[in-house]
Amino acid sequence: MRSGEALRLNRSDVDLEAGTVRIVATKFDKSRELTVHATTVAALADYTAVRDRCWPQPPTTSFFVSNSGRRLSSSSLYATFTPLLNRAGLNPPARSRGRRPRPHDLRHSLAVATLIGWYRTGQDVQVLLPSLSAYLGHATPSATYWYLSAVPELLAAASERAQQRRSRQP
Repeated sequence: MRSGEALRLNRSDVDLEAGTVRIVATKFDKSRELTVHATTVAALADYTAVRDRCWPQPPTTSFFVSNSGRRLSSSSLYATFTPLLNRAGLNPPARSRGRRPRPHDLRHSLAVATLIGWYRTGQDVQVLLPSLSAYLGHATPSATYWYLSAVPELLAAASERAQQRRSRQP
């Protein structure tokens, strides 16, 4: 999800029993429900336990809260994300023109990894792309297509698939 979508989540939007997260009235006023992996459910449950222990009488309906118990802000998200990058060693080399990852880059990584996985396992990307598009909250699958050319490995996988199809044609 987009970082702003995560920041706007309310407690009622996260159903740990069902393993779903509901994103309401986001970009283009669209809503969607995401099924989340069991490991994500476990991490969210752990977070919920700590949050509820710290804030048993919550001053907000927000799912993610700051140290003061209020809705987490974008600036707080970035202030937390930066030290995590440092601890993970994900800084660009000194004096390079590289930039450090941003929270939004995680969406890109998910999309690209999903597409590469589909290509590698021989799945029909054209059939599956609308589901990835909906999961990402894109208005149309065409909004997801830019991921196809954004990463050399993905572009190579798509090109290889096209060559295989051409070689099978009579």
